Amino acid sequence: MFSEFDCSAMARALELAARGLETAHPNPRVGCVIAQGERIVGEGWHVRAGEPHAEVHALRAAGAAAAGATAYVTLEPCSHHGRTPPCVQALLAAHVARVVFAVADPNPRVNGEGARLLGEQGVRVEQGLLEAEAAELNAGFLKRMRTGRPWVRVKLAMSLDGRTALGNGESHWITGASAREDVQRWRARSGAVMTGIGTVLADDPRLDVRLPEPPGGLRPPLLRVVMDSHLRTPPAARLFAIPGEVLLVSTPPRAAEAGGYAARRAALASRATLEAIEADADGRVPPAVLLEHLGRREINELWVEAGPRLAGALLAAQLVDELVLYIAPRLLGPQGRPLAELPALGRLQDSPWFVMMDVRQVGTDLRLRLRPQQR
Repeated sequence: MFSEFDCSAMARALELAARGLETAHPNPRVGCVIAQGERIVGEGWHVRAGEPHAEVHALRAAGAAAAGATAYVTLEPCSHHGRTPPCVQALLAAHVARVVFAVADPNPRVNGEGARLLGEQGVRVEQGLLEAEAAELNAGFLKRMRTGRPWVRVKLAMSLDGRTALGNGESHWITGASAREDVQRWRARSGAVMTGIGTVLADDPRLDVRLPEPPGGLRPPLLRVVMDSHLRTPPAARLFAIPGEVLLVSTPPRAAEAGGYAARRAALASRATLEAIEADADGRVPPAVLLEHLGRREINELWVEAGPRLAGALLAAQLVDELVLYIAPRLLGPQGRPLAELPALGRLQDSPWFVMMDVRQVGTDLRLRLRPQQR
């Protein structure tokens, strides 16, 4: 049974972990608190990959006071050598008496091994304290470890009548400045942002993060991904005008277009990373295969800003983990463009259902966070 102090110490560890929201990628966001009785003697959080983990920072802050103490950690301590030594060994060397962690690490190189090794050395190990909150903070990392795919957030912006643009395609800007700044914060916490070739041709976006660097140092570079089956991205696109990797994902050319494809590929080869994935039945890049590719690239959270076709394809394939939907208090009329292109439905009960996770006003607009209803 966890005490009131246990709960407050783990809540503090979660606050510390959240400091790595924009910088820890591709590692999980982890916080640690060391306490002697009900007195905190050390705190730490993981800033970025390759640097010490949260436990090491907290143990250094605690010094000799860590002996006989309790360590509260938001994720099961690691037991393997990665970019840094295992945290289990650091905890044992400091002679902590008890370790409480919020959520187990499904990384195959950990997956209960950290808890087992600590227990074998006489450390009292308890888990599950504020587990849901810790899992939410690292939803992307946990999903990637379990499935090989990133957590997929699809951003959409619409009018009150469900339109994303006028019939002529004009959409700048449906939402207000506060909503657009909020989008920047979502980009900043993601490992990659993805769009489709239609958006690139229509809007020529940069898809970068236009925010000050966070406390603690530079955030990792944001990978920008374009689903571009036929490599139609213009070499002069604004995507290439700023530093950072751009990944263009196409399908192998059909025989009839091989010459033009080769020329386009040559024009883009020095500007982007080019990846060809076997086409699906519709001749397009299969989203599920692309997500597996991004998982191998250690992308935990994928932020998607795309038009109705790509958004609809992800929804229809049940690959969306979360919708972030901005609603502007305006009407665009029946000629406006739809939110997502979905297959025709014969029955209302077959329509996708969502659970409302959060609703808040952002400037003049409304922001909804929704997740698919498990049925």
